[in-house]
Amino acid sequence: SMGSNTYRHLAAEQPDLVFFLGDYIYEYSNHGEAANKIVRPHGSGECLDLAGYRNRYALYRTDPDLQALHAGSACVATWDDHEVQNDYANRWSQDPSIPVDTFLARRAATYRAFYEHFPLRARHRPHGADMHIYRAFDYGQLARFYVLDGRQYRSEQPCPQANGWRGGHVVADSCRQRTDPRRTMLGWEQERWLHGGFMQSPARWNVIAQDLLVAPMRQAGRDGVVGHWTDGWDGYPATRERMLDAIANTRLRNPVFWGGDIHSYWVTDLKADPADDASATLATEFVGTSVTSDDQPNAELHATMTANPHVHYVDGETRGYVSVTLTPGQMETRLQGISDRRDRNATVATTKRFVVEDGRPGAVEA
Repeated sequence: SMGSNTYRHLAAEQPDLVFFLGDYIYEYSNHGEAANKIVRPHGSGECLDLAGYRNRYALYRTDPDLQALHAGSACVATWDDHEVQNDYANRWSQDPSIPVDTFLARRAATYRAFYEHFPLRARHRPHGADMHIYRAFDYGQLARFYVLDGRQYRSEQPCPQANGWRGGHVVADSCRQRTDPRRTMLGWEQERWLHGGFMQSPARWNVIAQDLLVAPMRQAGRDGVVGHWTDGWDGYPATRERMLDAIANTRLRNPVFWGGDIHSYWVTDLKADPADDASATLATEFVGTSVTSDDQPNAELHATMTANPHVHYVDGETRGYVSVTLTPGQMETRLQGISDRRDRNATVATTKRFVVEDGRPGAVEA
């Protein structure tokens, strides 16, 4: 297996801490033509049981560069969907024909495999299909990291498609379910825990590390519908509003969001009022690109940006990682791009550098 040169360059930086923000593995496999384009082919079918998920982690861990990264740096991991199944929500498969009991048995296997393969304290040990993974870390008074679980407790995605399929798709403003305040993305207990953590934080920097893009994004779906992607935070705007209100009300110092999922780099401003781009910037967001997986061409992403002026930067054509240097006075963020994901000897270069200064929300290109 070729492995991923991204991990080698990341390990060479000797980071104190590495965050894996979901989709560490993929549960499904591509075949035929699609498989030929893939850097890390699985060579086996979709994972459905504990043995399958254990083998999938073992396969990824045959990569010597990933081994070196784990050996050399502490790691903090949370999950997105592919640790279990694409676009799953809570106890529901994206496929409406799969009964809840069947899906929960699969979820139990996946959570156990996750627990076995990451450095997690015993209090995170799974109980059947439940596993408490959200947590916070304090690094002295410099930083508090809130690590979220965006999957296990969420309400179903709003306005499923006509065939009952629940997975992510673009819905128009007419989807009333989307904005229903009784729906939650994090679950009520995790929401309370997070807002309480904001209230008591002693830290100069408060980093919310989670699996998705937080900023609202108006976009066009494949069917031409203009609106909101249901599987991400745009599918749960009331949860986002409650979270941003809690940041404002607690006067949280230097809130920064980190995310993943969408195989592209994003740098955005999170506004006090998402509907009003002139409103104050409340928090800064950085989303990391994928290590090997494809994304949309930049022409499409840049077209989306015009409808979303709070987005400073987007790039979906570079594979790589994000490197952050944090001091009391500033957070420096480098978007590190790999020259060729297929070449084990590929080089790395900083494609963009951003600075967030203490007390001044919003990323400034450096």
